[in-house]
Formats: sequence, structure tokens, C-alpha cells
Amino acid sequence: MAGTARDMIIQYAPLFIEKLKRVNVRIYKSFKQKIQIFEKNPNDPQLKSHELEKGYKGLRSIDITADYRAIYEEIKEGEEIIMYFSFFGTHKDLYG
Repeated sequence: MAGTARDMIIQYAPLFIEKLKRVNVRIYKSFKQKIQIFEKNPNDPQLKSHELEKGYKGLRSIDITADYRAIYEEIKEGEEIIMYFSFFGTHKDLYG
């Protein structure tokens, strides 16, 4: 499970950033709020963080809005834990 804020690094895939740039301001603000929560506690119940299956096995998802999700992988490198966000989109876009 995720580490503490002091040993956690958050990184974003280029495609993730591109998708994020294209969403409306409301979605973007919600993303920023959720990432602030994530930075303090990746397991905060507000995020509804959960493991994924099938094509996303080994990855985790957090809820950004009722419809938008951010998918990440937890990578351990020595003492550090990298939370690498790779996919962003609506539930239908990602899982549909």
C-alpha cells in the first residue's frame, strides 16, 4: 500500500498531462483538490482508491469526479515510492 508523504514522489506520464490540459476548468480544479488530498494520504476515503483488474492489473484508480478517474502505478525504488499517473479520463473512456 502507499507510503507516507515524506517518501512519496508523484510523477505524470506525458499523455496524462495532455489529457488533463484538455478538460474543462471544473474537472481540472477537482483534479488539483484530489491530488492535494492524495499527497497527504493516498488512502483517504474521499479518493475511493482501489486496485484495478483485467487490462489495468497492477494499477490503481482514484476518483476525481463522479465520472473522471486518474489511474496510477505504485513503484518502489529503494526508500522512495513513486506514484506514476499514466491514464486520465471518464469512466467510459478508460473502462468502456
